[in-house]
Amino acid sequence: MGHGRRTVTVHHVRAALRGAQRLGLDTVPLLQRARIPPLLLTDDRARVSPEQFARLVRALHRATGDEFLGLGTVRSRPGTFAMMCYAALGCPDLGTAVERGARFYRLFPGGPDLALERGAGRGREAVFALRGGLGPHGDALAAAESHIVAEWLMLVWHRVAGWLIGRRIPLLWAQFAYPPPPYAEDYEPLFGCPPRFGAPRTAAGFDRRWLTAPVVQDEATLQTLLRHAPAGLLSRRDYGTTVAEQVRHVLTCALRTRGGPADGPRARHTAHLPELPEVAARLAVSPATLRRRLRKEGTSFQELKDTVRRDEAVSSLAEGAEPIADLALRLGFSEDTAFHRAFRRWTGTTPGAYRHETWSQHI
Repeated sequence: MGHGRRTVTVHHVRAALRGAQRLGLDTVPLLQRARIPPLLLTDDRARVSPEQFARLVRALHRATGDEFLGLGTVRSRPGTFAMMCYAALGCPDLGTAVERGARFYRLFPGGPDLALERGAGRGREAVFALRGGLGPHGDALAAAESHIVAEWLMLVWHRVAGWLIGRRIPLLWAQFAYPPPPYAEDYEPLFGCPPRFGAPRTAAGFDRRWLTAPVVQDEATLQTLLRHAPAGLLSRRDYGTTVAEQVRHVLTCALRTRGGPADGPRARHTAHLPELPEVAARLAVSPATLRRRLRKEGTSFQELKDTVRRDEAVSSLAEGAEPIADLALRLGFSEDTAFHRAFRRWTGTTPGAYRHETWSQHI
């Protein structure tokens, strides 16, 4: 698995497990199958790699026999998502496909009530909305669980819609009918636009011209999608639509570029993490413009540099092959102790303890 993918917060891990807990399943073996240390769940700062999270979702699917992992109103039998995709494949354009997919899920009592609104009059926006509650067995769902189901439904819908037409669909806005969760800063990279919380309903807007785009996928390409869905759709690469994501992309690529043999054995593991002026030049803007745009998106160059290093560190330690001293050098730390301090600040644990816990899960 490649490095450089955005890590997943422990809040997502906890929320994903709640349905299994409600069903009375023992979650420790599920975490072990995903190579996620159960102890990690006690620390709010902890994060896991996308691969660990995808393994957990797959294990939960099998254990719950439910595509909503036991989090929804009713059980969604394995194969439901696949049949929805098959139904959408026969449509001439995206608008028809999305409407058919939404209609398909409305056939199930207690299933998600999804709707496509094409915009009134000459409005250029189309809106995809999630209506109604998502509580288990008719009850109101615990806040964190209903939030996670709503977020996943919107995310999977957005990514499947883009897959159907073979294009990435930029969202104009995304809003959620609940207060900001503890991991609110993760929403912008996931959806490619700043989120609004506490809205009257959960919905996303996009240019309605996308609705006329032809469906380009077929049953053969659907098989490839289904091999990794829906876990793969939840942990897929970020879309580089915001300036922050473009900066993240430049920094992540730099971390993978290592020195040559002529630089000596230890230099081979060292990456040159570019500073702000270098990144600005790469993005063809002035350093002042880049600073201003990042500030407007609610972040800074230093913050992005820290999250890229953190995500790379978590992914590398979870994969287990790279020596910690080499990883520290590659992330641009001149001393191991500085890396240990930074990793503890990011995740609440040391690199060695994190690797030991992760790898002791499958010995």
